[in-house]
Amino acid sequence: MGVQLAKSAIDLGIVISDSEKSLAFYRDLLGFEHVADIPMPLGGGGTMHRLMCGDTLVKLVKFDTVPGPAAPGGIVGATGFRYFTMIVSNLAEIMEQCEAAGCKIAVKMREARPGVTIGMVEDPDGNWVEFVQNS
Repeated sequence: MGVQLAKSAIDLGIVISDSEKSLAFYRDLLGFEHVADIPMPLGGGGTMHRLMCGDTLVKLVKFDTVPGPAAPGGIVGATGFRYFTMIVSNLAEIMEQCEAAGCKIAVKMREARPGVTIGMVEDPDGNWVEFVQNS
């Protein structure tokens, strides 16, 4: 039976510690479209900043009381969700812009396998964001 999707993309929730820094990264630097801010009904209150990345809704959740950080170390730091991936056509430009903006580069741009180049950066809370370009 399985999941019967009603939308061709997932919605991704990311708990953040600082709305201003996270919006500067996802909205201003990466260019996600900011579509709304709504109250967060769970977790004691807060704000959900809703941004679109293609067909994916990225929900940046800033709770009034910020929980502690996730385990550091990127992909190998712990189990669970550790990164997400975007397929892009301008990888070198993205990596240059992220570096110029002072983002921590987790994985420098490199060929992962023939015809596939990757780069990874950290968002303001240390979450890894992967960019993949296929030749």
